[in-house]
Amino acid sequence: MKDRGIRASGVAAFAAMVALGTPAWAATTVQIGASGKTYASSTVGCAGAPATAQLSPVVEAGLFNPKKNTSADILLNGTTVAKVTSDAPSSNVWLGDGANTVVVELSKKTADAYTFVVQPGLCTLPDTSGNTFSADGTLEYAASGKSYATVTPGCAVNGATGLAQPYINLMDNGTYILNVSVNGKPLTQLSATRPHTPVFLSAGQNVISAANGYLSVDYYVRDGGDGTCALP
Repeated sequence: MKDRGIRASGVAAFAAMVALGTPAWAATTVQIGASGKTYASSTVGCAGAPATAQLSPVVEAGLFNPKKNTSADILLNGTTVAKVTSDAPSSNVWLGDGANTVVVELSKKTADAYTFVVQPGLCTLPDTSGNTFSADGTLEYAASGKSYATVTPGCAVNGATGLAQPYINLMDNGTYILNVSVNGKPLTQLSATRPHTPVFLSAGQNVISAANGYLSVDYYVRDGGDGTCALP
């Protein structure tokens, strides 16, 4: 069960990091609310919405280590969208473009709020049909010929989070200056002095871009699963 897996591998590992006031961002794929009783995804993912089967922005929210018979309402922008219980402690929350506030309300006095901003087109996958693959299928080359990336994600500890996460390697295929972003967030710059970089994947679909100024933009799409992995 996905929500129980996430709580076991991520949330429970950092319960001691909870602080009062605002949600406590932890070095993992989830964040715990100020009450210490709820959690939500730390970033927005993309998944197929049940109603449309289209890739749509989504986060997971629910109860953190709930006691028996605990329940809570989940609200999106003031409207109740789900109810979670100790038996079914999490729910997907589908977001719209712009600012979204997800509230996990245990009672009128105890509620945690999480804010997410969805950029328009976040879950619109770029056209990568012009990309080609090596004969053995291990490398994907951008249509521009300026970069290439490994196809199958590996598993390593992400120094930024301290967790084992899936990753791919992105390489400069020359001496180009390439500005690398993941899901619209700048990551690093590749050049002759830094010709390659690992790109760690978050949960769901990840869009990796490598822009050579205004001349070209290379795109790669990789599925990060639940954003975690097991080291060999």
